[in-house]
Amino acid sequence: MAHPAIQQPTAPRRDLAGPALRAFFNITRLWELSAEQERMLLGSPGRSTFFRWKRDLDGALPRDTLERISYLLGIWKALQVLFANPAQADAWIKRPNQAPLFGGRSALDRMLGGQVADLFVVRQYLDAQRG
Repeated sequence: MAHPAIQQPTAPRRDLAGPALRAFFNITRLWELSAEQERMLLGSPGRSTFFRWKRDLDGALPRDTLERISYLLGIWKALQVLFANPAQADAWIKRPNQAPLFGGRSALDRMLGGQVADLFVVRQYLDAQRG
């Protein structure tokens, strides 16, 4: 008997919103990011939506936003593995980087490019550095 294909939900995910937003805002606090930088990393949601997420640490998050937060969690975790000192790990994203991917700019500059792919390539770079 054939089983129907399992459909991935396309609706916003409320069950993951609280943990995802708490983790996101904890990381961006450690990285000392502005609200505008946080909005850009989340995919530029409307200002009222963003500030509601930040205030309530809850809400329906689109799949794109969850994907962005997932990449940021991976970036943060990779940095914690690569650097023994947490402060060095948190500062890395703002330091100029001569790797070809960054061209003398910081990883944060790359991540603020606005595309999910910008987060993906930084995560991929750090995963490669970890080995």
